[in-house]
Amino acid sequence: MKSMKTRRTLANITIYVLLIVLSILWLLPIVYLVITSFRGEPGAWLDGYVIPKEWTIGNYTRLFTDTSQFNYPLWFKNTLVVAILSCIISTIFVLFTSYAFSRLRFKMRRPMMNIVLVLGMFPGFMSVIAIYHLVKLIGLDQSLSALVLIYSGSAGLSYYIMKGFFDTIPRELDESANLDGCTNWQIFTKITIPLSRPVITYTVMTTFSAPWVDFIIASVIMKDNYSNYTIALGLFRMLERESVTQWWTAFCAGAVLVSIPIATLFLLMQKNYVEGITGGSVKG
Repeated sequence: MKSMKTRRTLANITIYVLLIVLSILWLLPIVYLVITSFRGEPGAWLDGYVIPKEWTIGNYTRLFTDTSQFNYPLWFKNTLVVAILSCIISTIFVLFTSYAFSRLRFKMRRPMMNIVLVLGMFPGFMSVIAIYHLVKLIGLDQSLSALVLIYSGSAGLSYYIMKGFFDTIPRELDESANLDGCTNWQIFTKITIPLSRPVITYTVMTTFSAPWVDFIIASVIMKDNYSNYTIALGLFRMLERESVTQWWTAFCAGAVLVSIPIATLFLLMQKNYVEGITGGSVKG
């Protein structure tokens, strides 16, 4: 009995040590990024030390004052606009698609679900060239509108997570509402959506984050239209050979600032997000 307890204790200690090591490895790049963003010495090399010899907030102020070469405020605004619009449209698309597949019964429902599920497994960049020619055909190439359409146009393909959540909502609620004279739209807006706040929160967070981290699609659509660059494209330009030495510390500062909108959204919606992970739609 004692040996079993000892083995269990050793196993727990091993797991904790492993988690601590993994956490340190995960945090090291973030810590280095934050430290470098306050470094006063220019250059992109460590030069034998990590802790800066001179600390400054000048890298942050430079992003918003020295815009002759790299217009960081414009990139930030572009990305924020695209992220907000894409988030709203994508969340609506996913809500409608998931509710239709979960609650409605119609011909070809199962084959359509399978087709959409398979299509959703392919990465978006596989079709980026074809998408570029389509948006160019309708005159939206190199525009923020094109990015909004692309990011939100395929949102319905990721219906399966929200549909799975809708499936956990008892159908008896729908039937009771029908007996009371509610339409499908009233059931959807007054019963299903209020009960689905956790999974809606998850969808909002993922769709809002996508434009901030995407580089491939934005680079193909925007090409050389500097005024419509997103934050990922703009920061990448800072790392080019001719500018990386002078702008490396400012790049780190810009990368830190990128995390603020996403972190703020997570903190504001954290309660619903945690409920979505740990709980179901209806607690008995």
